This record gives sequence, structure tokens and C-alpha cells, in this order.
Amino acid sequence: MAVRVDLNLSLDGVAAPADPTPENPMGADWGLITAAYVGTRTFRTRVLGDSEGRGTTGIDDRYAAAYFEGVGAEVMGAAMFGLHSFPDDPDWRGWWGEEPPFHCPVLVLTHTPRERVEFANGTSFEFLDATAQQALARAEELAGGQDVRVGGGVGVVREFLTAGLVDRLHVALAPVVLGRGGRLWDDVRLLTPEHTVRSEVSESGTVHVTFER
Repeated sequence: MAVRVDLNLSLDGVAAPADPTPENPMGADWGLITAAYVGTRTFRTRVLGDSEGRGTTGIDDRYAAAYFEGVGAEVMGAAMFGLHSFPDDPDWRGWWGEEPPFHCPVLVLTHTPRERVEFANGTSFEFLDATAQQALARAEELAGGQDVRVGGGVGVVREFLTAGLVDRLHVALAPVVLGRGGRLWDDVRLLTPEHTVRSEVSESGTVHVTFER
């Protein structure tokens, strides 16, 4: 079992673009750092339900496919689930409709827990107020020996990184500079002897960098 993170970043390390709004909760620049991933065949099939075989099939798609492989449980923050945008809606079931792309148990870290939500495709959302260490222990129970993925947002990922809990971090660096927003790298040190680092440039110009312990 490994603890994994995959994030889309700008060249200056922004993972959470500035100025989110209720209409655009990920920020106006979100599309600039996720364009290569969103354009892949895997994303279109797995997240959008596109059965027409459209989308790119090169290096970006290989990383997109790996994102979903071998994951037994996921951890995410309240904002990634949508609780910041819909805090008073008891019927809110996430951004993904009735076919969330996870197909595994998902732990949502929040200070205001809710009742567990389950979907027919194997996805479930369990809400808990916990530290990174406590959330990981629960995720390992649910993962059945498979990997645990920390999905985001950037604050949750930074908490797991600074606690030394991440075994493999993959960042997809989009060839854009945003200049502002929530950055991943502040006070995070990963270029250490215990990490193997490899990089690969895709057809889109995205640089895929993987740190693995």
C-alpha cells in the first residue's frame, strides 16, 4: 500500500487559483492548469461519461489513467467535495452527480460531519473531523490493501506532505504562470535523498514530475 498524490500545478506552483466565486468555485484560471488532463480520453470517459472515445491518448492520458489505478480509498477536503459552496444544503452529494468517478470509499475532512453518502457505482463519502494521521488510519482500513490517494485540495495535500505521509507525489506542471493563488511548495521540502525524482514532458507541454519514496 502507498499513499499517493496527483496535482495539477502552474509553473509557479499554484494548485488553487485565486478569486473563486459561487459560479466558478475553482477560480477563473482553473482551466489553464487542468487543460491537458481534462483533454485526455481517460478524463472524458471516467469523469464525463463520454463513450465516444474522444480525447488525447498520449503521455497525459497515461498519467490520467494511472491516477485511477489501484486506489482503494481517497481522502479529500471539504472544499473539494463542495461543502464550502453548499454549506447549508443537507442534500448536497458532491459535484459529480450520481456517477462519482472514484468507485471507492472517500473520506471528506470537515469540521461539520454529515451522514455517510453512498452511490451504486461503489463510491461512498464518509465525513470526519480528523488530522491527516487519523484520516490515513481510517483510509487504510477502508482501502483493503490497495493504495490511498489524497485528492486535494492544496491545504489537505500540504498537511499530508509536511507530516511525511506521502509515498508518491506526481505533479503535472502546466506551461503557465498564474502569479497568485494557493501554492503547493511553500515550506514543503521533497528534494531529499529518500526520494527518487523523475520527469517527463508530454505532447501538450505539460511537465510530469514524480517524487517517490
